[in-house]
Amino acid sequence: MTKQETVVRTDRPIVVDATNHIAGRLASNVAKLLMKGNRVSVVNCEKIMMSGTRSNQIKEYREFLEINSIINYKHGPVHYRRPDTLMAKMIRQMLPFDRKPSGKEAHQRLRTYIGSPKEIKSLEKIQFDKAMIRKTPSNYTALGELCRVIGWTE
Repeated sequence: MTKQETVVRTDRPIVVDATNHIAGRLASNVAKLLMKGNRVSVVNCEKIMMSGTRSNQIKEYREFLEINSIINYKHGPVHYRRPDTLMAKMIRQMLPFDRKPSGKEAHQRLRTYIGSPKEIKSLEKIQFDKAMIRKTPSNYTALGELCRVIGWTE
């Protein structure tokens, strides 16, 4: 994002087009905007890229899906399967969600979407230059593709 220093707190949400962004870098940039007090909407979450080959990403997430509690499944971690909820969880992990009330307030200002809803289409969308993919797309896995394999039905 070339205008990163000029972003000030506004009532209108900052809309981030997440197409071809690396997931972790995008999450950290969005978390910084949220902690400054901005409302942020992330669109096209299914087009976010995870670095690594497709088979590697699927194997890692399937291993994560096996983690649960022996006593009761409610005690284990929640396994999200939709791209928008997965991205919201990634951003939440980069906020001081459990330690400070400001982290919970910041997370409440976040909205993530699959595709681009009609009420947001008219707003200007920004992208983070440092979070964009640099290699060929074959070195990355789309979040939507990963989610379809692990159980997301559209």
